[in-house]
Amino acid sequence: MSRKNLPAMPDASDVILRIRGQAIIIDSDLAALYGTTTKRLNEQVKRNSARFPEDFMFRLTKREWQNLRSQNATSRSWGGRRYPPYVFTEHGAVMAANVINSEMAIQMSMAVVRAFVRMRRMALSVEGLARKMQALENKYNKQFKVVFDAIRRLITAPPAKRVDGFSKS
Repeated sequence: MSRKNLPAMPDASDVILRIRGQAIIIDSDLAALYGTTTKRLNEQVKRNSARFPEDFMFRLTKREWQNLRSQNATSRSWGGRRYPPYVFTEHGAVMAANVINSEMAIQMSMAVVRAFVRMRRMALSVEGLARKMQALENKYNKQFKVVFDAIRRLITAPPAKRVDGFSKS
């Protein structure tokens, strides 16, 4: 399939979630992005298990899977699974594209990496903003206490859909 014939790439950041403090993609979402089935993706991963250490891919616990499904019950169709899914970190998603080895998987892996990078940059900019604000607060706390309190509340407000340690990224 030539690059011109590839379908439009969806926004990979729509399927990136945070679990155990890591940005991940669930196997079924990654398979859909790469234009294959979850079964084929997981078969290729098992055949190439040495390429997928724990920091590239891991299986969710039953509790994590139940919490994630209940959090996203209306927007996902992950039903019918006997076991909790595998999830892939940024490195695991790239490695999965290598073992799938299709033109679509290669193109989508670039979109996935870009989405992970965007998320990392956003997190770093928020952290940088918080550090700068702390420095200003230390210097001008008495004069601008009301302003700093309001900004701190905005920065630390939890995301809208937060359930038991999971959040939509």
